[in-house]
Amino acid sequence: MNALSAWEPRVLSILRIMTGLLFLAHGTMKHLGFPASAQLPAAGSMPWIAGWFELIGGALIVIGLFTRPTAFVLSGVMAFAYFLAHAPKSFFPVLNGGDAAILYSFVFLYFVFAGAGVWSVDAMRSKSSRI
Repeated sequence: MNALSAWEPRVLSILRIMTGLLFLAHGTMKHLGFPASAQLPAAGSMPWIAGWFELIGGALIVIGLFTRPTAFVLSGVMAFAYFLAHAPKSFFPVLNGGDAAILYSFVFLYFVFAGAGVWSVDAMRSKSSRI
C-alpha cells in the first residue's frame, strides 16, 4: 500500500488535469465551436453563461491555478445546472442526462478540500512563497 500512497499527490494532479480538460471541452464547444456542435447557444442564455464558466474555469483547473476557489464555484455551477436543467426531467440521473453534472459537482467539491496536487501552478506558487 505504501507504493500506491506515494503516487497519491501525482494521481490527484492527473485527475484534476483530465477533469479540467473534459470540462474545458464543453466551453470550447459552446463558445469556439470546437468540437463542432449543432449550434452555438444564444448570447446571454443559460448555456452561453455556463460555457464561460466551463471555458475559464476549465482552463484554471487544467493548469491548477486558484484551484480551490475555482473548484468551489464550479461545484456550485454544476449543482445548479443539475437541478435547473436535468432534475425536472426525471428523478433518476441516468434518465435525465444529469449524471455528468453530478459527477463534475462532486469531483470539483473534492478539489476544494484536496487542492490541486503537486503538478500545478498553485503548488509552484506555494513553493516560491516559502523561499
